[in-house]
Amino acid sequence: MMSFWKNLFKRSTNQHESIGKLAWIGVDMHNHILPGIDDGSESVEQSLKLIQGLRDLGIQKSISTPHIMHGVHDNTPATIQEAYAKLKQAITDNGVKFDLQYAAEYMIDDRLEELVHNGNLCALPNRHVLIEMSYLAESKALFQTIKDIQEKGYQPILAHPERYNYYHQNFKVYKEIKDAGCLLQLNLLSISRYYGEPVKSIALTLIKSGMYDLVGTDMHHEKHLHALKIIAAKYDTFDLLKDNPIKNATIFDDSQKLAI
Repeated sequence: MMSFWKNLFKRSTNQHESIGKLAWIGVDMHNHILPGIDDGSESVEQSLKLIQGLRDLGIQKSISTPHIMHGVHDNTPATIQEAYAKLKQAITDNGVKFDLQYAAEYMIDDRLEELVHNGNLCALPNRHVLIEMSYLAESKALFQTIKDIQEKGYQPILAHPERYNYYHQNFKVYKEIKDAGCLLQLNLLSISRYYGEPVKSIALTLIKSGMYDLVGTDMHHEKHLHALKIIAAKYDTFDLLKDNPIKNATIFDDSQKLAI
């Protein structure tokens, strides 16, 4: 088996070599491919192109997670379901074989406490809730939010922890988040320089430490898709993450309905 570093810096970048390379993930549990609902896909037509891109990469199942961010993306389970139904119908009409589901990505803001308290959450299968923070400043409510979500019977997942620059000089906080019972989700684009060298560096450190539980594309648009295909061709992502307990293929099964 190739070593971690030799594998990471393979030189191939032919996108045709990306075909099927992400099939091992099983489920893309974090993306923004529902049309016209946040800063992701702008139309059904664009969504269908992104879905074809996922299929080319070997991913046959997606849980789309539009932002719920007070004052910016004021989505609700109802607005998300409406966008999902529109795209689901287009998938059917075009004869595309693809398992599309939906949930949400919650910003830790001044509205989330109320949503958690009321149990009005658009969750991933088996009562998992995807949360995020601002990239500009740490949320002082992170650990309380994790606790509140758990007390409502949900399992919190922190999206793309490697992208929170304010943690890069405080690595122990990642262990503290894990010790609090929160799962960590890697953005695949982070293993390249797409978000910058510091994000790549901390992502690789977290990978080497076996800290990640889940993987997502966080795909918003075709630029992301193009970059994902390059990454899939260049890196053996399965081997890169072999020492991490990646759960995409096991915890998002169909044994339970989406909790909404």
